[in-house]
Amino acid sequence: MTTQPQPAIPAAPAPPLPTRRNAELGLLCFAGALTTVALVIVEADQHRTLGWKILGYTVAFLALFGLAHVAIRRYARYADPLLLPVVALLNGLGLVMIHRLDLADPTEQAHSSATQQVLWTLVGVLAFVVVLALLNDHRELAGSGYLCGLAGLVLLVIPALLPARFSEQGGAKIWVRFPGFSIQPAEFSKILLLIFFAAVLVAKRDLFTSAGKHVFGVNLPRPRDLAPLLVAWVVSVGVMVFEKDLGTSLLLYASFLVMVYIATHRISWVAIGLALFVAGSTVAYFLFSHVRMRVQAWLDPFADPEGAGYQMVQSLFSFATGGVFGAGLGNGQPEYVPAASTDFIIAAFGEELGLVGLAGVLMLYTTVILRGLRTALAVRDSFGKLLAAGLASTLAIQLFIVVGGVTNLIPLTGLTTPWLSYGGSSLVANYILLALLVRISHAARRPLVTAPTPAAPIAAAGTEVIERV
Repeated sequence: MTTQPQPAIPAAPAPPLPTRRNAELGLLCFAGALTTVALVIVEADQHRTLGWKILGYTVAFLALFGLAHVAIRRYARYADPLLLPVVALLNGLGLVMIHRLDLADPTEQAHSSATQQVLWTLVGVLAFVVVLALLNDHRELAGSGYLCGLAGLVLLVIPALLPARFSEQGGAKIWVRFPGFSIQPAEFSKILLLIFFAAVLVAKRDLFTSAGKHVFGVNLPRPRDLAPLLVAWVVSVGVMVFEKDLGTSLLLYASFLVMVYIATHRISWVAIGLALFVAGSTVAYFLFSHVRMRVQAWLDPFADPEGAGYQMVQSLFSFATGGVFGAGLGNGQPEYVPAASTDFIIAAFGEELGLVGLAGVLMLYTTVILRGLRTALAVRDSFGKLLAAGLASTLAIQLFIVVGGVTNLIPLTGLTTPWLSYGGSSLVANYILLALLVRISHAARRPLVTAPTPAAPIAAAGTEVIERV
C-alpha cells in the first residue's frame, strides 16, 4: 500500500507594508488646527475682531499642505510620515509670528508680510511637488554631480559680480534684485553644492581615505589629496570676503567637513579643515572691517548699544522678558527687535513663548533632523546615505548658527531660520531640500522588489520517497 503525496499548500501572500499616509494626514490636520488656534489667540490678545483674513490663512494652509500630501501619496507613498507634518507646523508657526508682527507695525498693513509669506509658501509647495514628480530616483542626481557643483558656484558668485544697488542689503552682497522682488541665490546654491559634495565623495572615496603620514596618532592625508578641501576653503573664504556673508560661508564649509567625516570617518580631515578655517577667519578679521565689526559686537554688544550692538542688545532683552513661560502670543513687544520676522524670529518666539515654547520649536527641528539621519541609515545606496546625512546635517548646522547668533553664543551671521522666517528664497529652497529628503526616505522605506523564482523543470525536480507498508 502506498500513500499519495499531499498537495502543496500555496503560501499566503505577505500583507502589504503600511504606508502611514493616513497618519500623515492626521498630523497635518493637527498642524492646521494648532496654527488656526494660534492665529485666533494673536487676534484676541491684540484686541481685534476675527476677520476674513484669518479664515483665508487657514484655508490656504490646509489647501497647500493637502496638495503636498496628495503629491506624496502619488509619487512617494512610502516616505517618512513625520517629515511633512512637522515642517507644516513650523511653517504655520512662522506665519503666526509674521502676522503678529504685521499687527504691531501699522505701516505694514498695506503690504502684509504674512500674505506674502503665504504666496511664497505656495511657490515652495509647488517646487516640492515638481521635485517629487520629476525625480523618480534620487540616484539620478549622482550623474549630474559636477553640473550641480558648477551651477551652485555660479549662483554663489553672481551677487558678488553685480553692482551694489542690485545685490547689497544690510552690508552683505547676497541678493539679486528684480522689479518687484528679489532672490538670494546662496539658498539654492547650498542644495546644489550638497549634491555635488555627495557625488564627489562617493566617486572619489579612495582619494579621501588614502592614508598619508602618521603623526601623533592621527593619519594625515597626502598633500596631493588636499585639493578638494582647499577648493572648498577658498570658496568659503571668498564668500566671507567678497560678499560679506559670514553665515553662508560658515554653513557651506561646515557642511562640507561633516560630509567628509561621514564618508571617511577620519578626524584628520576635520582637524585640517578647522585649522584652515580658523586661519582664514583670523586673517579676514585683521584685513576686513565688516568681519571685525561682527566679532567686536559679539564680544561686547553693550559697548555700542545704539549702534553695532543694537540688534543683539534688543534680542537679549527679548529673551530676558520672555523668561521661562513667555509673555504669551500677542502680549510681548518683539517688534522692537530689528529684522524680527527674518534673522531674529527666534528672539520673537523666545519673548512670547518663553524658554519652554522655544524648546518646543527647537524639538520640532530636532525631529526633522533625526528623521533625516534615520533615513540616511536606512537607505541602501552610498550616494543616498551621504546626501540624506548632508541635508539633515546642514539643517542642524544652520539651526545652530541662527540660534547661536541671536543668543550671542557665536557672532551674528544673518542666516534665516528654515521654514520659520519670512523670506521667499529661504522658504522655496528649504521645500526643495524637504522634497529630496522625502524622495530618499521613500527609497529607504519601500519594500524590496524581488523577481519571482521560476518553477523548476521536471528533470530537475527532487525525488520523493514513498513509504511501502
